[in-house]
Amino acid sequence: MAIELIILIIFIVSLAVVLIIMAYKIPALNSLPQNGTTGIKKHKFILAIENKVKGVFIFFEKQIIFHKFLSWVKVMTLRIETKVDHLLHKIRHKNNLPA
Repeated sequence: MAIELIILIIFIVSLAVVLIIMAYKIPALNSLPQNGTTGIKKHKFILAIENKVKGVFIFFEKQIIFHKFLSWVKVMTLRIETKVDHLLHKIRHKNNLPA
């Protein structure tokens, strides 16, 4: 019973402290710009470099190279499978085996 009372008191005090901190910080948060910018403009050269770097990261993030490699492997596998099927068909036809 006493432990529960101590835990309840700690919880209430913690909640009160959180509310006090939030009440103190809300005016400061409202004064920040809404769109997230700080008002400093970047040079066109820097923006161009950032866009190129983002493009490279997106290229690797989406695993485009891996996708292209796997697609190529799939195509090669299907081509080999088709050639093997034709060879087997010729061998069976040559030896009068059922297809």
